[in-house]
Amino acid sequence: MRSLIFLILFPVTIYSQVREQASHRYVAFTFDDLPSTHDVNAKYIIEHLTEKLLRHHVPTIGFVNEIKLYNGEKPNQAQISLLEHWVDSGFDLGNHSYSHISIDKATLAEYKADVLRGEKITRELLSKRGKKLKYYRHTQLRTGPTPEIKKDLEQFLREHDYTVAPVTIDNNEYIFADIYRRAKLKNDTAMMKTIGVEYLKYMETIVTHFEKLSMDFLGYEVKQILLLHANTLNTDYLDELIQMFQNRNYEFISLDAALKDRAYKLEDVPAKKGLSWLHRWMLAKGLEIQEEPSESEAISELFKSYK
Repeated sequence: MRSLIFLILFPVTIYSQVREQASHRYVAFTFDDLPSTHDVNAKYIIEHLTEKLLRHHVPTIGFVNEIKLYNGEKPNQAQISLLEHWVDSGFDLGNHSYSHISIDKATLAEYKADVLRGEKITRELLSKRGKKLKYYRHTQLRTGPTPEIKKDLEQFLREHDYTVAPVTIDNNEYIFADIYRRAKLKNDTAMMKTIGVEYLKYMETIVTHFEKLSMDFLGYEVKQILLLHANTLNTDYLDELIQMFQNRNYEFISLDAALKDRAYKLEDVPAKKGLSWLHRWMLAKGLEIQEEPSESEAISELFKSYK
């Protein structure tokens, strides 16, 4: 009966277009802060992420903070070997600056120097395998506090053969990940389960939000680029997260493939905080952004108080 009412209210041609849209969704998975957000779990995180990504045939790219590849001034071969394992598993790497520097707390010269310092090991590691370091992901997704700084940095990145790696599905995953990490250190399995379930529910609301935002603004669903971090939460719940995307009719594609979408040629504006590129494109058109859903109040309180 519900299907019949839908067909009466909407022409068959529109109904077919809706079905067609829903069956052709695309997403590129990207992971920041490699080898891991918290070095203590780096081996566990990289080995289990790669295993699950391979099993589900999900192409991906990881963005490296090379400060994590050193013990003082000396390269840490154990950490470097984790990146070698990542690349040898068939996944790409990009530059995420050396120290995760904030463009709002450094001079432009300092920021540029940190970008170049953050490519040395990664570039060599890729080159030895016949690959090229191509992508740069801005720290905190901040492209510059002013149009002038943003333009200068864009020119610098082009001169060094970098392509910016944007994000359309931004989120507060780090809040869930931090509580989950603390619970795992305490072996608090009940809390871990609670956080995992809440995380998956939250991420589905986030994905739904950006699907609708894309339709409202672009008139179609952009090839989405998802921001995740190399942390224990995503490692433990990657199977379920991938299943959620599969249930929503997503095909997993590379960052290269996602950026072929015409939307990524749109003008964007500088932002003083991390924002989805969908929001940046809207701001460039003089439109108000539509803030994504927040984590629940219970999760916010846990983030503040769980020790």
